[in-house]
Amino acid sequence: MRLLVVGAGSTGGYFGGRLAAAGRDVTFLVRPARAAKLRETGLRIVSPHGDATLAPKVVTPDALAETYDAVLLTVKAYQLAAAMEDFAPAIGPDGMILPVLNGMRHMELLAQRFSPGNVVGCALKVSTTLDEDGRVVQLSPMQELAYGELDSALTPRMRALDEFMQAAAIGARLSSAIRREMWEKWTLLAALGAINCLMRGAIGEIEACPGGAAFALQLLGEVVAIVAAVGVAPSDGFLAGARAVLTEKGSPLASSMYRDLQGGKPIEAEAIVGDMLRRGAKAGINAPLLSAAYVCLSVYRSRIDAGR
Repeated sequence: MRLLVVGAGSTGGYFGGRLAAAGRDVTFLVRPARAAKLRETGLRIVSPHGDATLAPKVVTPDALAETYDAVLLTVKAYQLAAAMEDFAPAIGPDGMILPVLNGMRHMELLAQRFSPGNVVGCALKVSTTLDEDGRVVQLSPMQELAYGELDSALTPRMRALDEFMQAAAIGARLSSAIRREMWEKWTLLAALGAINCLMRGAIGEIEACPGGAAFALQLLGEVVAIVAAVGVAPSDGFLAGARAVLTEKGSPLASSMYRDLQGGKPIEAEAIVGDMLRRGAKAGINAPLLSAAYVCLSVYRSRIDAGR
C-alpha cells in the first residue's frame, strides 16, 4: 500500500513520519517552501514515545501525477478547498481518503468532490504542534487513530489499511462504529472549544469559578441535544467521560482552537462551532450558550480578517 499524506505539519508530520520510519511507503504532499525545509533538515519528531529524524519522500502539488492507495488528509478545515484541488490527481476510482479534520462538513464536501466510496471515516486524538524550528512536537503521550467504513462493513480494503497502519505504534485501530466516534469527537471539540473560548480560560480555571461547572455542563448539554437530533447520539460511557473532563478540578485542559485564539492565529470556528449551531437551528434546537460562543469567535475572526 502507498500512502500520500497531505500536509507535513504537526498531525501529518507525526503520523506520516512514524509510518515512514516503520518502513511503510509514505509520501508527503507539501508546498514548495515546506518541501525545501524538509529536504534541508529532515522531518524531526520530538515525542514522549521517542524522538526521530528521517528524510521523507516529498512531492509538491505541481509535480503530483500518480494515484495512491490512500490519502491521509491532515489540513485545517479552512484549507480544505485548496487541498482537494492539490491532491485530486492522487485519487483513483478505488482510492481511499482518510480525513482527520474537525467537524463533519468535510465528509460531505469530499463526497461531493470525489465520490462517497472514496471517503473513509476517521477519528483522531493527538496533541501535537510545530515549534519555531519546524520540528513536530508531541505534547502528551495520548495518540489514537481510528478508521472504518461509514457503513461499518469490514471490507478487504479496511483490512489492508489496518495492516498497513499497524506497522507503527501510533494507536491505530479499526472501528466498526466510526460514524458514532466521529460525532462524539465533534461533540467534545465543540463543547470544549466553546467553553474555553467564551470564558477565556482552561477547564480548571472555569470550574473554580462560581457556577463554572454548571455552565460547562449546560453547554455540553446543548451540543449533545443537537448531535442526538442531527447525527449519531453519543454513548452513555462517552457522556460520563465528557462530563468528568469538562468539570475536572485544576485541569489545564484547553482546546487547540483556544490556543490558536490566544496566539492570534486563524481558528476553525465554522467547522467546530458554526456548523454545529446551524445544524441545530435547522432541527429547531435552541442553544443560547453555544450561540454566544459563536458570536465571540466571530468577533475574533472579523478582527483577524481585518488584520487587527
